Amino acid sequence: MCRNIRPLNNFEPPATSDEVHAAALQFVRKVAGTTKPSAANQEVFDRAVAEIAHVTAHLLDDLVTTAPPKNREEEAAKARARAAVRYGRPA
Repeated sequence: MCRNIRPLNNFEPPATSDEVHAAALQFVRKVAGTTKPSAANQEVFDRAVAEIAHVTAHLLDDLVTTAPPKNREEEAAKARARAAVRYGRPA
């Protein structure tokens, strides 16, 4: 799994369309093996990002959970703490 793709489900407030698009872009980049497609592939690359973002938005809208929504700031703090343990604290 690409480290840049973050879970988007069950957050308060819900994931924005920009977050969904960014996740779709990262997914397409990973699958395509490139961050910048050639001019010949730009249209198909952009279409894939749009389609995956569209399907992802529907997925997030339709998922059901009984868990309470997660707080974005708390989850970000936990991620920073995990990174500090993994990589060491910056000087």
